[in-house]
Amino acid sequence: MMGMMERAKVLGVTAQWLQRGANAIGGALFLTLFAVFVIQITARFGLNQPLPWTDEAAVVLYLWVIIWAAAVVVPEREHVVFDLVWNSVGQRARQAMVIAGNLMVGGLAAVGLPATWDYVHFMQRESTPVLELSFMWVFLPLVLLMLALVLRSAWAIWQAVRGVGLHSELRL
Repeated sequence: MMGMMERAKVLGVTAQWLQRGANAIGGALFLTLFAVFVIQITARFGLNQPLPWTDEAAVVLYLWVIIWAAAVVVPEREHVVFDLVWNSVGQRARQAMVIAGNLMVGGLAAVGLPATWDYVHFMQRESTPVLELSFMWVFLPLVLLMLALVLRSAWAIWQAVRGVGLHSELRL
């Protein structure tokens, strides 16, 4: 049977691999967006032959890149924080701030998750005009974002209850 240290190490390695995979997917999405953008510019200004599919693909990919990054790529420490307040209070106040803030964000996301899924699922009946891509696939990252908010908030609350991450001061 694995001890706590071995389990923690396995979880840490697994988390690193998952984060690398998420970063790779985000990078691939961004690279694809860039390639579509280059094709669009080349076709429109170089060949004087605009390609309608590139406009649509760029918008869809842009949505996916932004929402994917917010959901799984950007670390929590890089999101907006009130570091002036955080740095001026003690550990118990920090713990209360983390728990309260994540209860609000995660709770609202949890409450909104079923409605978000209903909306995304409802949108499968419509499709984009040029690529005829179901709007369900266009808006699916919203469900991922809501789920990520719930999971990240739950993890942050668990860490705060255990007193993890409350000692360090935030710096730019």
